[in-house]
Amino acid sequence: MAKCHTNVLPKAFFVVVFSLVTFGFFFTLSEAQMVPAIYVFGDSLVDVGNNDYLKISVVKANFPHNGVDYPDKVATGRFGNGKNSADFLAEKVGLPTSPPYLSLVSKSIKQKASFVNGVSFASGGAGIFNGSDEQYRQSIPLSYQVNYYSEVHQNIGLQLGSKGANDHLSKSLFLIVIGSNDIFDYIKKTKLQNEYTPQQYADLMVSNLKEQLQRIHALGAQKFVVIGTGPVGCCPSQRNSSTGECNDGGNSLSVMYKEALKSMLQQLKPALGISYTLFDTYTILTNIIQNPASYGFTEVKAACCGIGKRNAKGPCTPISSLCSNRRDHVFWDFYHPTQATHGIITDKLFDGPSEYSSPMTVKELIAL
Repeated sequence: MAKCHTNVLPKAFFVVVFSLVTFGFFFTLSEAQMVPAIYVFGDSLVDVGNNDYLKISVVKANFPHNGVDYPDKVATGRFGNGKNSADFLAEKVGLPTSPPYLSLVSKSIKQKASFVNGVSFASGGAGIFNGSDEQYRQSIPLSYQVNYYSEVHQNIGLQLGSKGANDHLSKSLFLIVIGSNDIFDYIKKTKLQNEYTPQQYADLMVSNLKEQLQRIHALGAQKFVVIGTGPVGCCPSQRNSSTGECNDGGNSLSVMYKEALKSMLQQLKPALGISYTLFDTYTILTNIIQNPASYGFTEVKAACCGIGKRNAKGPCTPISSLCSNRRDHVFWDFYHPTQATHGIITDKLFDGPSEYSSPMTVKELIAL
């Protein structure tokens, strides 16, 4: 769920309780908690406030109208009107949302901060490539997020001991939501287009992502939830100004990436012994856009909050135009989905039809 991706708690959860005693540390899963923790890597689709702590960054959402439908109408740094997919997935498994990594390390010495309940490294503007945020250089690219996770891994080892940490991390979910900013980078930069064909670029994205997944696995991860990019060419910002049609180039590259990602994960599974869910955001979001009424939407082209034609000419700010009914809109701003869209996507991700998740749903992944 970057850009252009996506609530209800299940009526009953299994009561899952286990105790872990290692070097005097006692760790218990609470009632209704299906996994020990969720560790989140990604971009603005799942950023829950890390960019708020990047002091000179302009890639932020900690101001209205963002958060207008979040509890207490607070702008938390989420790029949307309310909760995002990371929030909804946490609810599904009975956990609080994994907090921003930078919020934890800003409050205490790293060695004293606790990360056993999960943490989010996601950063608005981040990409698989370090240069995907070249315009601002104010995001945390994926390789740096993994660097942070390396420190978290060390911290968890100190708290739980080696065996305890391995057990904890092997049962936790590792959510990966990234790639859209790299695609946006390609479709707007002639230099990249001259250097790589779209297929070569998609393959390079996957190759770089594979390297980071291997690093995360080497630090204890076993269960990956990998979210593919959506039809990025259908974001309000990418639609043709006069006709409103989607940008075919962006969508085509997203499909190439999706197929290359699927192949890579199929090969990585036996090589590393991991388990994973690969979610087809492209197909579900395309279905929503093409059949909006079936999902409760009436507006698929215009953003709810923004400026200019279709609210697609600038970001959501306190002085931007704001739609009265966010539930009607697929898109919140010129790049990001609304809370309603995030909720639908997360429902499909967690326990939806097999056409969207391969080789299994998140619910099935947890049960392994």
